[in-house]
Amino acid sequence: MTFLIDPSIVDQQTWRKATSQARKLKLKLPTFSQLAHPEVPSARLWGEIESVGPDEPNAANLYRMHWYNGTNRKSRDWVPGHIVLRKEFTGVDAPIIVLLGNRFPMIGAHKVLPAYAALIEQLVTGRFDPGEQKAVWPSTGNYCRGGVAVSRILGCRGVAVLPEGMSRERFEWLEKWVSDPSDIVRTPGTESNVKEIYDKCAELRADDSNVILNQFSSFSNYLIHYTCTGRAAEEAFKAFKADQDYELAAFVSATGSSGTIAAGDFLKTRWGSKTAAVEAIECPTMLNNGYGEHNIQGIGDKHIPLIQNVMNHDFVVGVSDRVTDQLNLLFGSKTGRNYLELRRGLEPALVRSFDHVGISGFANIVAAIKLAKQMAYGPDQVILTVATDSASLYQSERTQFEQAHYSRGFDEINAAETFGACLLGVASDHVVELTETKRRAIFNLGYYTWVEQQGVAVADFERRRAQSFWNGIQDSLNEWDRLTNEFNNEASGRNDG
Repeated sequence: MTFLIDPSIVDQQTWRKATSQARKLKLKLPTFSQLAHPEVPSARLWGEIESVGPDEPNAANLYRMHWYNGTNRKSRDWVPGHIVLRKEFTGVDAPIIVLLGNRFPMIGAHKVLPAYAALIEQLVTGRFDPGEQKAVWPSTGNYCRGGVAVSRILGCRGVAVLPEGMSRERFEWLEKWVSDPSDIVRTPGTESNVKEIYDKCAELRADDSNVILNQFSSFSNYLIHYTCTGRAAEEAFKAFKADQDYELAAFVSATGSSGTIAAGDFLKTRWGSKTAAVEAIECPTMLNNGYGEHNIQGIGDKHIPLIQNVMNHDFVVGVSDRVTDQLNLLFGSKTGRNYLELRRGLEPALVRSFDHVGISGFANIVAAIKLAKQMAYGPDQVILTVATDSASLYQSERTQFEQAHYSRGFDEINAAETFGACLLGVASDHVVELTETKRRAIFNLGYYTWVEQQGVAVADFERRRAQSFWNGIQDSLNEWDRLTNEFNNEASGRNDG
């Protein structure tokens, strides 16, 4: 496998085919920097964008792939959408800020951002012919949906590879967006079965027309989140601290493909914050070199991603999927919401805001509470985290969980027990502060996936220990922007002489 894609054109013929197709489709690709710092478009361009629905397969939605969309996912806000959780909700003094990823276009999840980055790095370097090749998207749900959406806009065929046990809503979305039903490839298992996804991709790779865009090993995933999600988190924090001098204590993120957690590197550089990686207790890969099955959909694990900057992490926090399933039911049911508003006295607007939080978002919130308790963070120390997607993707999971665990239905007593046990009274267990030795142990665990199974050279694998390697990824931003602009110029005919 290709370890690291350099920002340079490797095949002029393929590059010209790609630019020719972009010209036919009248595409202009936003640069990574434009998505990190979205400018207010000209009146003409804004008119074109505003007329397009956020869920349409339209090129205008490429310019909505940022954190600054409004609540209707069409308008633009100056501050990224977020929720602030206080002590009456969390039981801890430290405020917790939750970025809302469901405002992204087409898939209602921020995973469309790394999908775009992965395909763009292929296009602008002449590695991918959208007219002849298919983009294959290995994922546990949201990334492959983002890949299929971006593929459709860019005029190529997208193939989703994901476990058959993921939520029904993911498959319903895919069925509406793929070119052919065979472009949905179901692999055995559920959230933790990432190797099975890799095995299927190895089969697909035998066909030269299939290009595997692996989020777990694509450093564009790291770069786009460092650049875009890191800045968005910073802007939300700065808006929050406008009237008071707060400290940014930590950024908390489930690892999954380890793209989102790259924002922690950005924040650590700018604010000196800590970075906490989250995983399921039922599959304690980082916590205990362990394995298992869990239902925190969106944080596929049982391995260490190649793009995970382990040596810059400060904590690992484990959260049970039983907790996240209970919270998904508490906030997604009428009984639960009535309890929260009428008995707990929570503002209805706050309770409704959890329409924007999916299962992995609850995992991040619970992990942030655990970290705040373990570290005794005070009221002037802020924790930032992310809700990748929304509750709308998990209605089927709520129904199944209630039927399995509440035979008489989920009542007010169950709601009170859930709120007390899963939020206010959640224990600070499974929180590990990483020493250098523990970081090395987690880092070394990646060897078995990437060197032994996927064929990464040992020297390349080792390069990732040094922070200078990751600094180099961060510093490549301008080169990727330059290549994207060069691609756009060619596609628009400006380089025709």
